[in-house]
Amino acid sequence: MFTIEQIKAAHSKVKSGADFPAYIQDLKSIGITSYDAFVSDGRTIYKGLNNFQVDSTPKYESLKIATTSN
Repeated sequence: MFTIEQIKAAHSKVKSGADFPAYIQDLKSIGITSYDAFVSDGRTIYKGLNNFQVDSTPKYESLKIATTSN
């Protein structure tokens, strides 16, 4: 199992794109298998084994997203 604090600690090490591969390896090492990021409010759901998941808090109020585009 992993926590939002562990994810934030891994994210804090990223200073440039060159750090991204190590960041992904850090996420894998704490047990994250996938994640869903939501454009509507900036939150992320991180998923691990055995249906374990942790939700981040929204970064902003929900945005209205059109059901159809121009």
